[in-house]
Amino acid sequence: MGFLSSLLGITGFVIGTVIGLVVGFYFLIYSEPDEIEEHFPRPLHELDTDTLLELLPDIPLWVKSPDYERVDWLNKFVKIMWPYLDKPICCNIRSTAEPILAEYIGKFQIESIEFEQLSLGTIPPVITGVKVYDTNEKELLIEPAVRWAGNPNIILVIKLMSFQIKVQLVDLQVFVSPRIALKPLVPTFPCFANIVVSLMEKPQVDFGMKIMGGDIMAIPGLYRYIQETIKKQVACLYHWPQTLEIPILDSSTVAIKKPVGILHVKVVRAQKLLKKDFLGTSDPYVKLSLTGEKLPARKTTIKKRNLNPEWNENFKLIVKDPQSQILQLLVFDWDKVGAHDRLGMQLVPLKLLTPSETKEFNLDLLKNTSITSEPHDKKQRGNITVELTYVPFKEDSIKLDGSLDKRYERVESGIDKSSDEEVLSGAGLLSVMVRGAEDVEGEHHNNPYVLVLFRGEVKRTKRLRKTRDPLWNEEFQFMLEEPPLHDKILIKVMSKTRGINFRPKESLGHVEINLSDVVNNGRINEKYHLINSRNGVIHVEITWNTI
Repeated sequence: MGFLSSLLGITGFVIGTVIGLVVGFYFLIYSEPDEIEEHFPRPLHELDTDTLLELLPDIPLWVKSPDYERVDWLNKFVKIMWPYLDKPICCNIRSTAEPILAEYIGKFQIESIEFEQLSLGTIPPVITGVKVYDTNEKELLIEPAVRWAGNPNIILVIKLMSFQIKVQLVDLQVFVSPRIALKPLVPTFPCFANIVVSLMEKPQVDFGMKIMGGDIMAIPGLYRYIQETIKKQVACLYHWPQTLEIPILDSSTVAIKKPVGILHVKVVRAQKLLKKDFLGTSDPYVKLSLTGEKLPARKTTIKKRNLNPEWNENFKLIVKDPQSQILQLLVFDWDKVGAHDRLGMQLVPLKLLTPSETKEFNLDLLKNTSITSEPHDKKQRGNITVELTYVPFKEDSIKLDGSLDKRYERVESGIDKSSDEEVLSGAGLLSVMVRGAEDVEGEHHNNPYVLVLFRGEVKRTKRLRKTRDPLWNEEFQFMLEEPPLHDKILIKVMSKTRGINFRPKESLGHVEINLSDVVNNGRINEKYHLINSRNGVIHVEITWNTI
């Protein structure tokens, strides 16, 4: 019976195989093939909704968002540089992570935590688009969209109770859109002092983690928990407005000094001056200036034929660094013909002054202030008496005494405790920074410069040749006894040519700015459309500092 069943089985297999081959051959030869639909490339606007939704995740940002720009050149640059960037980036990661990991040594029976392998792999990140913002501040603001599906080789070895546990990071994918600010922009290479990074959205991070060769991310619920924990921790550190600041240049080398106060100088008198004139007298006057300033020196009146002149004249000088600046006093004998003879000089360091306190100095005049030159010169040159008072601006007063000024104190309702008269009273410094202009165009020539007119004074920038988008970055200052609440400042953009021309000067537009907002807010930084100009715009920054 067993032999018969085996024989029947073999016979059935052979017959079934033959029948199958015959039927298959028949269908192969005589059946008609189905028509294959041929797909032709079509533009996006002809696709239906379902097809667009399937393609949407793969469309780069520079296509979906018109304000994003594609940067294929930058991706090529990163791809070429990636093998060389891998090592320094990993060194920074190692130096940052090791102190953090060292905090866990000794806890939970952990004896050591070390990197066995640390490499970012061979696949570089891809920048899918870049958005650039135009601001009025001295900064460059960009937002790149970065996607990285890398193959890093990161292995961490944890020694726990004489056992070694290897933790490996695999299949890393990151999508992040940081905001990168290069600020402030300075005239020192690489032309920005700091890199400030913040995240505009929570980063999307996906990865696998193997411990002792097993993927622990396969444990139900653990994957989602780790993902949310990472997002929360990163968001707490760097999600806007939180920032990561990376210094590039030393602040001492790029610091642009701003006015911090005003030096009140009263030139009182001089005594027993040298006789320089033919008749045994002199015609003295005093020039005074602060070191570190390019402004022209201030001058007293000339006292004719007087060796003991009395001036009692007051001057105000702008102070930018009271710890290093020095007041320079030069006494000259005025001559109608030829150079004026120097009668003597003296220096007063501002660090000798106490803020807001008047101090009188009676100084012996010297031929010069050099210690090594002509030590045998013992000639008496007389003396000069001056009264000095350094008055810092309000914000700097707060830093000096550590207390808040009353005018900045506010009640819970947001109403100032001090009256408007107290807030808006007092002398101060009006600073006008002419940054640049755009689309200024003349009918005959384009050599733009700017005139700043205020209370009868006229300040002028340098002239730039053959440009429609000039950049000046020049600052002008006006010392005022009271806030310019009801004043206006007139800014004219002009063009001038040196050649023979029927119109050597030409107006490219002007703007008149009310200063009430400057007084109330302390600062404005705006771009203004020029009057009598087709598309011209000028960028001006104005500040008001009170003393």
